[in-house]
Amino acid sequence: MTYMNKSIVEIHEALKKGEVTSQELVQESLTKSHEIEEKCNAFVTILDEAKGREVTDNLLSGIPYGVKDNYATKGVLSTGSSNTLKDYVPIFDATAVKNLTNAGAIMVNKTALDEFGMGGTGTTAHTGIIRNPWAQDRMCAGSSAGSAAAVAAGCYPYALGSDTGDSIRKPAAYCGIVGYKPTYGLVSRYGLFPYASSLDHCGVLTRSVMDAAIVMDNMKGKDPHDMTSWDSQNVHLQASLNGDVKGKKLCYIKEICDISNYPKATNELKAHLTNFAQTIKICRDLGMIVDEVSIDKNLLAVEPAVYIILSYAEATSNLSNLTGIIFGPRGEGENINAMMKDHRTKGFSPLIKRRFVIGSYVLQKENQEKYFKNAQRVRRLLVDAWKNLFATYDGVILPVGSGPAKHLDGAEDLLSEDTEILEEHLQIGNFGGFPSITIPNGFINNLPVGVNITGNCYDDANVLNIAYALEQKMNYANMIAGEVRK
Repeated sequence: MTYMNKSIVEIHEALKKGEVTSQELVQESLTKSHEIEEKCNAFVTILDEAKGREVTDNLLSGIPYGVKDNYATKGVLSTGSSNTLKDYVPIFDATAVKNLTNAGAIMVNKTALDEFGMGGTGTTAHTGIIRNPWAQDRMCAGSSAGSAAAVAAGCYPYALGSDTGDSIRKPAAYCGIVGYKPTYGLVSRYGLFPYASSLDHCGVLTRSVMDAAIVMDNMKGKDPHDMTSWDSQNVHLQASLNGDVKGKKLCYIKEICDISNYPKATNELKAHLTNFAQTIKICRDLGMIVDEVSIDKNLLAVEPAVYIILSYAEATSNLSNLTGIIFGPRGEGENINAMMKDHRTKGFSPLIKRRFVIGSYVLQKENQEKYFKNAQRVRRLLVDAWKNLFATYDGVILPVGSGPAKHLDGAEDLLSEDTEILEEHLQIGNFGGFPSITIPNGFINNLPVGVNITGNCYDDANVLNIAYALEQKMNYANMIAGEVRK
């Protein structure tokens, strides 16, 4: 009998009843990991030496999980999927990993990602392209591509991810699973390789909202190593899931969801928005109030550019320590400057180097006012627009992307400029540090699609409960790749 395709509660009950041992779970997870690695190239490291642990009353005890390879893990290779850190072995654990270890969880692999989390395709890892377990010619999105593929394929019930723009929530949609990015600071970022510190969030990918709540209850907490973390001891996410959402108020944005805004809409996009409309009906059937609202289209249109400017600027600063001198493989050269230039030129992919060039350009003194500071101002306008919605509504519900997972070669995914905000709107959740969760809500051409709910800061319990109620009404919880449900 297999267990890694079950929920955390089901696995825990099996452990407590003695139906399976922790070591047997670890072996099942490792066997599945090797199988998925051959198909999807989802991992940087598989820990074949992983051992079972004592089973306690903690629901995570004795159960395997995966860690995105931009989390520091003591004594275990942690590369960020970059050649600049291809041999880096940290001497400490990220706080999120440490908290899960204290809960009794068992790390069995490190999952591949777009290099340092910078990318939305899962194609820039130093170990190669990560493939979608639903269809290997499709991408997982990124950057948490390996984690999404592994959870969707049934390697274990959950894996850690990080989210700077949509790096947990979009891969979740493409892989038919749940992706949850909590309020900024609910989970310590200590030990997470920084991309853009004001946007980075630690989070989790699971196959159900309940599992996401269970994992987050164990990951979260104030940490003296991260001054942005906050006291969440009174936040109990699992206990808050009761499915009672009658009278809750949601809204969706006309400028994003109205098909008339997409004159060149593909059949997949049309089907996706039709599917979203059916999800809105389910929300209303549950007793929720759902309104259509409008946001200035000019403001929405500049959001992707704001993300580019701010995230690239922070990235070029955060990763300036990757010189090959302090750690990482040494570059060649006659002096220290030549060695650093050689290391960074050879170590980073073209995508990363382009981002560093843009980030450095917008931070130059003569360019800061025009680009960087203006981007900060528009970020504030976007956050204020969402905050105004949260004054009335419990959450904003929107479709994720313009359809199912895109083809890796891109040949059949000719997106027009008018779909850009539809593809990128999840980044606003990072601008404001808002809790945001993606859940599966149907299929197009036998491939999963997702819907996202984003709420106000510190309102994680409410956001997850709305997603939980919606999930209970649909039939997509605990799906395994290839298992198309109606």
